[in-house]
Amino acid sequence: MTYHPLIAFFTEQGVPVQTVLLLLMLPVVATLVAFFRQVIGIKAFGIYTPSLITFALLAFDPNGLKYGIAIFVSVILVGMVTRFILKRFRLLYLPRVAITLSIVSLAILLILVIGGMYQRTGLASVSIFPLLIMITLAEKFVATQIEKGSRAAFILATETLVISVIGYFLVSWQTLTVLILEYPWVILSTFVINFSLGKWTGLRITEYFRFRKVTRHL
Repeated sequence: MTYHPLIAFFTEQGVPVQTVLLLLMLPVVATLVAFFRQVIGIKAFGIYTPSLITFALLAFDPNGLKYGIAIFVSVILVGMVTRFILKRFRLLYLPRVAITLSIVSLAILLILVIGGMYQRTGLASVSIFPLLIMITLAEKFVATQIEKGSRAAFILATETLVISVIGYFLVSWQTLTVLILEYPWVILSTFVINFSLGKWTGLRITEYFRFRKVTRHL
């Protein structure tokens, strides 16, 4: 593959091509999340969390996207159960989160061991960093549960997963990868898009469905 002179310069300085590519992809993922929030109306857990989850899912390759989704769902389910159990003890927030993270980490370890027992070596060989990213999702989930309730937290978690999976397919799209490595300046277009999104004043797509009875009489 032919790299842009700027990309070639980065690699000559010892920066791996994969690192350069992922850092250039981050504005694309962040813009995707902003688009879903401002235009479509999918909130998710902010912009930072779905962006991280997207790159965590990438780290599961070539083991498969299914492993990343399985870990994500496991973290959410264990977080929900743990919060329900700890609720009766009336603990302060930080100790509660610390206990939740501990239980989630042990649950993930158990899942990896079970995966190894059933010859799911791709799951057991996953790097620690995407796992840590997934585990820290538990704190965001617990905080949302406390503030908005379990239903809202579950909806936001689902929206986060949807955006992250779409981001995963976007970032792993070969055509986009080649485009960015050959023409890295196209990343600057994300600034234009985000400035436009920052001026967005219309209804979001989900709001058209939510307020369809009202807009029908306008």
